Amino acid sequence: MSPFQLTRTLADDASDAALRADVLTGLTRHPKVLPPKWFYDARGSELFEEITRLPEYYPTRAEREILAARARDVAAVTGARTLVELGSGSSEKTRFLLDALLPELDGYVPVDVSESALEGAGEALLAERPGLRVHALLADFTHGLELPPTTGPRLVAFLGGTIGNLLPDERREFLRAVREMLVPGDALLLGTDLVKDEATLVAAYDDAAGVTAEFNKNVLAVIDRELGADARPEDFDHVALWDPRHEWIEMRLRARHALVVKIPELDLVVPFEAGEELRTEVSAKFRQEGVRAELAEAGFTLSRWWTDEKERFALSLATVPALG
Repeated sequence: MSPFQLTRTLADDASDAALRADVLTGLTRHPKVLPPKWFYDARGSELFEEITRLPEYYPTRAEREILAARARDVAAVTGARTLVELGSGSSEKTRFLLDALLPELDGYVPVDVSESALEGAGEALLAERPGLRVHALLADFTHGLELPPTTGPRLVAFLGGTIGNLLPDERREFLRAVREMLVPGDALLLGTDLVKDEATLVAAYDDAAGVTAEFNKNVLAVIDRELGADARPEDFDHVALWDPRHEWIEMRLRARHALVVKIPELDLVVPFEAGEELRTEVSAKFRQEGVRAELAEAGFTLSRWWTDEKERFALSLATVPALG
């Protein structure tokens, strides 16, 4: 068997159909919304990598600190023979877990919607770790996921605080879906950004260099390119706001003046009033008691809670309890 295998569960036109549906639904409702996954074309991915290196953006560094310190603890507690990573991307931080789990690890299953990211990460990992077996899944894990046959126990990793991009009902559905594909003895490693002072949070999403602003506006470039729209980034301001009631950051695009965006591929004309906002991302922040409750509701037991030294970010290790 080849050390690298890729299984496609997404139809060739799945991304195009999903973009059309999201734009049609999101830009014809009030208030207007778009899901954050449309930031991440090639340019958007480059910009996000740049964001992770900015002094204001602490989550990536904080999570890496925890992984470096606790990966061996994760391996000891789980005894995982298969590592599944949802939204794996470049698999950069995953290397801490792989090194801790090897040589007992039987295989790594990265899951992502980007075939190029899966292939690039797979090639790099196999060059560094020749004994590793990689079975990549080209799939959207937010719409149901069926894992290939794997050796247990299995550890599912969902890192980066990405769960914060899901609204509460979406998180509930997602966690239940993950629980349903696991069995007693399996585990979930979940990365969550933590509630902290408003100034630190807002700065992380509105950096002084303007990289996050460009990243936010990149969603307009995606719509223009893929759907023939005429949205102009210079017509919008980047906005990052802390919502203390929901305890999340919202990123928005605010129209600088009254304007109309035409989207020929959808036969759609979208008016914006001056000052009207389009929400492009929600990034929820968490507290330990809330994470514990959400995991319990989905059928998990929180067994370990680790934070970085400054307690900005947390990794939760949740296990699937034995039946009965």
